[in-house]
Amino acid sequence: MENSDIIEPKIPFYAALLYREFRSYLGMRFFFTFAYQMQAVIIGFHIYHLTKDPLALGLVGLCEAIPAISIALYGGYVADKSEKRGLLLKIFSGVFLCTVIMLIVTTESMHAYVPTSYIIPIMYLMIFGIGMARGFFSPAIFSLMAQIVPKKLYPNSSTWNSSSWQAASILGPAAGGIIYGYYGITVTYYVIIAFVFISLVCIFFLKSHPPTFIPKESIVKSLTEGVQFVFKNKMMLGAMSLDLFSVFFGGAVALLPVFANDILKVGSEGLGLMRAAASTGAVVTMLSMTVISPMNRPWRNLLIAVTGFGTSIICFGLSKNFYLTLAFLFMEGAFDSVSVIIRSTIMQLLTPDEMRGRVSAVNTMFIGSSNEIGAFESGLTAKLMRTVPAVVFGGGMTILVAGITYLKTKSLIKLSLQEINEQKR
Repeated sequence: MENSDIIEPKIPFYAALLYREFRSYLGMRFFFTFAYQMQAVIIGFHIYHLTKDPLALGLVGLCEAIPAISIALYGGYVADKSEKRGLLLKIFSGVFLCTVIMLIVTTESMHAYVPTSYIIPIMYLMIFGIGMARGFFSPAIFSLMAQIVPKKLYPNSSTWNSSSWQAASILGPAAGGIIYGYYGITVTYYVIIAFVFISLVCIFFLKSHPPTFIPKESIVKSLTEGVQFVFKNKMMLGAMSLDLFSVFFGGAVALLPVFANDILKVGSEGLGLMRAAASTGAVVTMLSMTVISPMNRPWRNLLIAVTGFGTSIICFGLSKNFYLTLAFLFMEGAFDSVSVIIRSTIMQLLTPDEMRGRVSAVNTMFIGSSNEIGAFESGLTAKLMRTVPAVVFGGGMTILVAGITYLKTKSLIKLSLQEINEQKR
């Protein structure tokens, strides 16, 4: 084993931030996520306001997940063989266009030209377009981050990257709910468009990164290599599978508009705070993890975190008090953030540079869209068994998945971060 490949245990918490390009990357990710999370809040609340149907909320997730999953492998292939900055500009431009169209169809002055019965199908179509962009976005940013910080800073950069995402996920939903509640959907969409534009500007501060992968075989063979790599790596496959099923069954966030509107009766402002509570728990935990790393026994800590996530979901579902609900959502985000850091660090360490886009594409198929498919599952079960039983059922299934995974992967429990890094040799 080469000394340069050993992950140093003592690294300053601000180490990755010393790299200017990484700071630009964080800015891009933050502003885009801020806009995306604002949009997620107002789309869900607006569609539920128009339909009063929890299944309609599930269909929002499905409309985004189907294209993201369908195009993910090809998106990974394109990300590996493309220059990253140019690819991100194309992706963000597509999202910008879809958001502008949603602004137009939801503007009050357009109601004379766009009947209410057309608004929801058009919004679903634009969500589908954003889902297509996501199929390329996740592999592109995963590949890019590995090129702008040294390998020894992967755990630190993963923590800051996730913290930036979570910080935007705190501010975005809260801002979306408050602006929507006081000023309406049109003003909210103007703010969203402004933040998408700022994220586009941040991309211009990134350097041009030529591809590390030049395909010499057919696209089918290239894609197959990425899939085979993941399925041959027990820890990577286990981490992806664990997160897939836990988020699938624990996707209660899709039902937050039902809790805000019908159960807790706190309106769009309360919905924004509920969406922000989970992200607050996540970002507080992630910032603490820049000092106290969960990577001493990563697999053990991952299983504990998923179990805690499921327990928090159950408590959230049973709560009838708004402030207790916020506390349980805070805990949900805290536990989820631990699993995110561990999984993303494992992926960065075990993936060869020339295969990062394709491996990230497999991750998108497993995890990146499990939130949306989980949203559909939550909406469907809520329609079949009512909202609260559906949430409790999802949390219970998450704990069951963690228990089964523990029984199947006992050999990984005691592995340290350095031992995981040595697995790829």
